[in-house]
Amino acid sequence: MNNFPEKWRKINVTLSHDWLTGMRGGERVLEILCEGFPQASIFTLFHKQSAVSDIINAHNINTSFLQNIPGITQHYRWLLPLFPLAISNMYAPPTDLLISTSHCVAKALPLAPKTRHICYCFTPMRYAWIFYDEYFGRNPAKALIAKPILSMLRAWDKKTSSRVNRFVAISKHVQTRIKNFYGRDSDVVYPPVNTHCFSQEYKANGLFDLIVSALVPYKRIDLAVRAYSRSGTPLKIAGTGSEMKKLRAISTSNIEFLGWQSDEQIAQLYQTCRMLIFPGEEDFGIVPVEAQANGKPVVAYARGGALETVIPDTTGILFEEQTEQSLLDAVHSCASTKWDPGAIRANAEKFSVSNFIKGLAGIIDETLS
Repeated sequence: MNNFPEKWRKINVTLSHDWLTGMRGGERVLEILCEGFPQASIFTLFHKQSAVSDIINAHNINTSFLQNIPGITQHYRWLLPLFPLAISNMYAPPTDLLISTSHCVAKALPLAPKTRHICYCFTPMRYAWIFYDEYFGRNPAKALIAKPILSMLRAWDKKTSSRVNRFVAISKHVQTRIKNFYGRDSDVVYPPVNTHCFSQEYKANGLFDLIVSALVPYKRIDLAVRAYSRSGTPLKIAGTGSEMKKLRAISTSNIEFLGWQSDEQIAQLYQTCRMLIFPGEEDFGIVPVEAQANGKPVVAYARGGALETVIPDTTGILFEEQTEQSLLDAVHSCASTKWDPGAIRANAEKFSVSNFIKGLAGIIDETLS
């Protein structure tokens, strides 16, 4: 049981989250907040009950009109232009505090005049500001249609940032984006990683390398698949997503696609792998921290959150270019280095749930005072 401040029980809180269709990093953050504020209502665009935890489902969950669209939880990206309208037609009742956990529109939930608002920002609207090609492709016709829509979304996203009293970024990387896109200062509180769930009985490095990721374009799993198809080194990939068929088509027999894995299965993979491969740019990236909690080194692209979670030559290797050769050179360097599992684990502890709660508690106190 997490050690939440006693005073949290006396705060009347509302929670806002973009959508609830799975349990990824953002939903793990929301889950901690749900434990800390068990009476809080949640406002979200749409909700798939079977895809989220019992801790979240135990709360009063309010959804937008998008919930009534058939297949919304599978095809929601096509309806992105409707998201501002959907969140604007919801209304949070008067409370002491709104905490939004947002990477899209959750921070724009209308609220009562005296309610204070803290936005725990995963990133300014990811679809509109960054990773455009990775999400929408490089098709000229799509680009022509999307350009005015994305321009409108950026303007709306910046305007609604004024509804937030205090921004909290998940990393210094995101803190810079908040400043650049919104012109707002922010604090940094790293996301919670359940480091205590992983064994400190370190196992010898296995014979395979590991990827744990959603299989979507911006994660750049294709880079690792091409590189490992060249090297012949065993690689296991845990995760599902839209790129599965494409990735299988370019892979060789040394690459194994495991599909969806339970938390227990992933923990076992961390414990028995040789190293974790992290080829994309992430706003923070919980997976590298989880691997380090198991005493395993990480090979990561030297951009984004990895610069804050991986210590070169102490907990892993960073590669500078998203090319097959740059990745393979880093893998070779990692394999030939003698690592200290205890030192790797110690770095992961900096991103513990208790440190997240402590950092957020201070900001809540200051905001309400």
